[in-house]
Amino acid sequence: MGNWMIVPVVLPAVMAALTVLAVRHDLVLQRVFSAATVLALLAVSVALVFHAAHTGPEMYALGNWPTPFGIVLVLDRLSAMMVLLTSILAAIVWFYSAREWDKRGKHFHALFQFQLMGVNGAFLTGDFFNLFVFFEVLLIASYGLMLHGAGENRLKAGMQYIVVNLTGSSLFLIGVGLIYAVTGTLNMADLALKVPLVPDSDLALLKAGALILFLVFCIKAAMVPMHFWLPGTYANAPAPVAALFAIMTKVGAYSILRLYSLAFGGSAGDLSWLVAPYLLPAAIVTLVVGMVGVLAARQLNRMVAFAVVGSMGTMMISVSLFTPDSVAAGLYYMLHSTFAGAAMFLVADLIISRRGQYGGSLNSAPDIRQSGLIAVMFFMAAIAMASLPPLSGFLGKLQILSAARESQYAVWIWVVILGTSFLNIVGFGRAGSVLFWKSSAVEGEIQTASDQAFPKQTVIAAGMMLAMLVALTVFAGPITGYLHDTSAELFDTTDYIRAVMGADTPVAEITTVAPFAQ
Repeated sequence: MGNWMIVPVVLPAVMAALTVLAVRHDLVLQRVFSAATVLALLAVSVALVFHAAHTGPEMYALGNWPTPFGIVLVLDRLSAMMVLLTSILAAIVWFYSAREWDKRGKHFHALFQFQLMGVNGAFLTGDFFNLFVFFEVLLIASYGLMLHGAGENRLKAGMQYIVVNLTGSSLFLIGVGLIYAVTGTLNMADLALKVPLVPDSDLALLKAGALILFLVFCIKAAMVPMHFWLPGTYANAPAPVAALFAIMTKVGAYSILRLYSLAFGGSAGDLSWLVAPYLLPAAIVTLVVGMVGVLAARQLNRMVAFAVVGSMGTMMISVSLFTPDSVAAGLYYMLHSTFAGAAMFLVADLIISRRGQYGGSLNSAPDIRQSGLIAVMFFMAAIAMASLPPLSGFLGKLQILSAARESQYAVWIWVVILGTSFLNIVGFGRAGSVLFWKSSAVEGEIQTASDQAFPKQTVIAAGMMLAMLVALTVFAGPITGYLHDTSAELFDTTDYIRAVMGADTPVAEITTVAPFAQ
């Protein structure tokens, strides 16, 4: 079964090429090809999760080249879970986009498949050069998806997004070059073996390369002060694209977790837990900036985008403690925030498309059609974004607060998380009041481009995204158990390293206590 880990990378790549070459003029066939791909990915990713849970880390060598010289994919609990998360998100986004959004520009489904190839490849790759390659694949596809349907605001935001990510790509190559110059390898498992052996004279150069990569991953994860690209990009992107982009920031977070627990974790000697002193303050500021942005926003999509920034701060606060409990809590919150952000973008599109000339502005307007149903969906998504009970966000934050109790910064973490939660509640509560309660008393007529017939497909898709939050809540017990096993696997890197480098590979002693854990 481990050989199937190549499918999440190869299948969308092949299907994207076939879509462009064979059916680019037939939208119906494009939809069929795309649907078949996402359903197959969903089935394979479920199987991979069960396989990783029962067998532990496993390596696939492309071309059968020996490690660390060849290209390798590595499947473990974390990478399998991330591929499954991507597949679920992609299936719902496809269903939403297939009603109308894919008609608004060319090659939507081909770009969509290339995006999935890049994201899945980033989660499965076992070396940093190919992480860079998959980053570029997903970014190039995201440029096209971001500009899908054109528009002046979208073009401006897209240009900023492109410039920022090209800068990040340049820094990525510099960081990778420095690490390779010192260690002679970019294989993640091999790097974990060689970092503790680097002589003192080269430590500064290795540290510089590792911190440059940290900066790159912070750009991808929209961490302050590299977050500025996200609000404009996500707010102006097509709704299904913005929902799919909910996984994009998680690629940056995954990369931080993977590199700095494996190669610069407990077995890295003088460079153990290298980024912990920088990650916690950056995460706290990111959370504050995101929630202040929610409170200050005057456009619905922009408010949701700032909420995504804030959710990344919450997640990375938990990760930055680098303890098994805190990482497990952060992973649970990551699952929640991905579905919550995606659901909110889809619900926001349902609202904006019905408000005609009023658009996404948070001003009172006449009642929209299906206002009762959409109001229920909005408040359910808002409860999720604000992490209120009874949905999974509340459970995620409880886990994070519990994991932070033993930290020397526990008081700061509790105050910031609880205080910003209040800002989030006020921001979304005000938005809901303006959009639905106050608008019910406004007289007038909304001018729309269509008759706004009941949009069954889009409403069902948004409902499916909300249903995933309910599923995370109902099945919180087994999911949390899986995540605790995943976290334990991240901290005890022995199995991962031996899966890649060989069963008899000697592994350095591991220190499991990070600087901020006490």
